[in-house]
Amino acid sequence: MLAVNFAVVAGVFLYKITREPYVPYIHLLVDYHFGFTKRALIGAVMALFFAKIPVWLVFALGGAVWLVTLALFVKLFRRTFGFDDAHAPLLVFMAGSPFFLKNFMHTLGHFDIYGCAVAIGLLLAPAYSLAFVALATAASMILILIHHIHLLMYVPTIAVIVVLRYYLAQGFSRQNSIVGIAAIACVGLLFFAAQFLGSLAVPPDQFSRYLQSRMADPTRTDLLSFSYIWYQPLAREIADTWARMPSNLLGIPVFALLIWLHAPLWKYFGDSIRALAIEFHRRVVIAAIVAVSAAYLIMFAIVFDYSRWISNWAVCMFLILHAVKSLPASQSVPPIPGDERKVTLLGWVVTLVPRVGIVRPF
Repeated sequence: MLAVNFAVVAGVFLYKITREPYVPYIHLLVDYHFGFTKRALIGAVMALFFAKIPVWLVFALGGAVWLVTLALFVKLFRRTFGFDDAHAPLLVFMAGSPFFLKNFMHTLGHFDIYGCAVAIGLLLAPAYSLAFVALATAASMILILIHHIHLLMYVPTIAVIVVLRYYLAQGFSRQNSIVGIAAIACVGLLFFAAQFLGSLAVPPDQFSRYLQSRMADPTRTDLLSFSYIWYQPLAREIADTWARMPSNLLGIPVFALLIWLHAPLWKYFGDSIRALAIEFHRRVVIAAIVAVSAAYLIMFAIVFDYSRWISNWAVCMFLILHAVKSLPASQSVPPIPGDERKVTLLGWVVTLVPRVGIVRPF
């Protein structure tokens, strides 16, 4: 199954490089030329190395980030579970999930994977001091500068990782509580600055001319067709989302089916929560899952890229499972049985589903 998953990933990559990278490419062009601007950090970093941005850089940068994320996840899985036969089914349902690495390959160049990579890095980092809280805060702020929607997409999961790995282990003191509150305030203020102060003050045609001057091939003006998103207010985004809601809701049964295909993994997740030794830890984990899911429900009401949001929600659940396994348990949790016919069948279906998509299923 893992071998087939690698073949599927290769196929998705070959398909992806034939497509026009409209949204990912323009994000590499936008920088801080006109002052503080939302969604401009990656473009500003690229401007330090490239006077002109070629289209192939979308796939090179996106591919490099994808490989880094894969390497980090492999290291994380090895540390949490190990690469033994007993945990091979869990690896298939997690690493081979169409929600995870395969969909990140399909959305190559988009900003979602940066949040995932940061969260995995924090699951691997030592969590014994307030430096861990400071690191998570700085990383969250960088993600918001990449794209402010990370406040709902991966910052809540990062907060959960901090709570489970640091606060539940070290306990709540006056000092670390003040630091935590300050961290939340800093991240929140930056989000509001990006959302409401990061809009462009120059006319759209001037903005487009500047982006064109940054292109390696200025004749490809079709790749600038999404420049309007830097001028679109939040109210317009919400209105567009609700206008598309009737057609997008038709995909819910498909999303529900894809989630059900991971039933053995969800059962293992539930068993891991029930096996926690401390009742307070169980309550915190359940509250964390509800909070992260609520953030995604808010995102569903604001932006209509439903396939991406469902996929990233599932990835967040995978990462929270790793954080849960760092907490003390009263008993061991039986691994997913690899010899059951249902598990094998679901594993093959999950393996053969190549991706979930960006807006609508597939």
